[in-house]
Amino acid sequence: MLIDLFPRAHGRFTALPLLGPHLDRFVRWLGVLGLGKISISRRISRTPRLDHMLRGEGIHELGQLSRADLLAFAPRRSSDDTYLSAVVRSLAAYLGERGTLAASVATPTEQLVGAYRDYLDQVRGFAASTVSGHDASASELLGFLRFDDDPTVLRALSAALLEEFVKSVAARMSRASMQHVTAHLRSFLRFLASRDEVASGLDATIDRPRVYRQEQVPRALPWETVQMLLAAIDRTTAMGRRDYAMLLIMATYGLRASEVTALHLDHLSWRAMQFQVPRPKTKTPIVLPLTLEVGAALLDYLRHGRPTSAHRQVFLRVRKPCGPLGPSSVGMAFDGWRGRSALDIPAAGAHCLRHSLALHLLRQGTSLKAIGDLLGHRSMESTCVYLRLHVEDLRAAALDLPVETEAHR
Repeated sequence: MLIDLFPRAHGRFTALPLLGPHLDRFVRWLGVLGLGKISISRRISRTPRLDHMLRGEGIHELGQLSRADLLAFAPRRSSDDTYLSAVVRSLAAYLGERGTLAASVATPTEQLVGAYRDYLDQVRGFAASTVSGHDASASELLGFLRFDDDPTVLRALSAALLEEFVKSVAARMSRASMQHVTAHLRSFLRFLASRDEVASGLDATIDRPRVYRQEQVPRALPWETVQMLLAAIDRTTAMGRRDYAMLLIMATYGLRASEVTALHLDHLSWRAMQFQVPRPKTKTPIVLPLTLEVGAALLDYLRHGRPTSAHRQVFLRVRKPCGPLGPSSVGMAFDGWRGRSALDIPAAGAHCLRHSLALHLLRQGTSLKAIGDLLGHRSMESTCVYLRLHVEDLRAAALDLPVETEAHR
């Protein structure tokens, strides 16, 4: 494969002291990922420079490097040298898969946060997305305290230090977001106290910001606007076919973005005309009927838009290398088509499709229990919030204003 890319110069690459013996198989690996010849050749063209940099640091064999060590050779800003940055990241993944690199030594922060993640998962039973939120807050606190430089700093942790940290985070977050952060911190401090790493009771020194119950209503679009948005998606392109199928599924079944991106080809049952939806948040999957409209959109994408890939996820990246999408990609797709549609849609995020369906079903007379089951709510209270959006019924329930009579004047 390397000789196909560089018929005359391939010997210059294979002769590289450190990287040369790996390049031919590395090129094949990049091809399996779906990268084009131009993208691969531009990566390989940076390998002589990378090889020179490695040897300049006294590296005599790749086994001396950990994944983190190798990634440190990438430019701080990828824009400084796009393909040098790309080849470093790709090599780190390739060599890591083959066990060529040295095992990374976990930092004190990684060790402590790893133990906390295990506790949240195995003892508390939290969903992966919830664990990630706690992970981020705990890691940020330890970074603020410079825990890696001095792991004994937790012994001196005080309410004053915690207040400084909370103030630094609050400068960039809303009250609602800070409620989550303070809850994460309290949980982490209780975990540390159970291990005798901090003084007990520190969690009680953190005040949560005042957020009034249901002070914000769900952001829902008129159902006609949802239909116009879907109709505005250009389904002549691979990206349009993919995005239309994703957003149509959200609008039809009220799925979360994480549930859409978690769909696998094995979850689709075409003969039974149904599909299974994994519920990462509740960990209880649900089987839903496959409507003709959704089935047609999925078939159109799978036949004419989805790249050939070993990945089993239904929705993949359009750009090479193709791979599974993350939940944030669904929001980016929604925002992109919202901007192109020229419709008057506020920046509410793709989650508003879920709220829009709930309100649409409520106005059609669907019971709250059925709506809650479809949306995957654990309690009826979560579903009842949509009653606040049903303005016409609320007006009908209002009492008439008392009429002033002559006797009361």
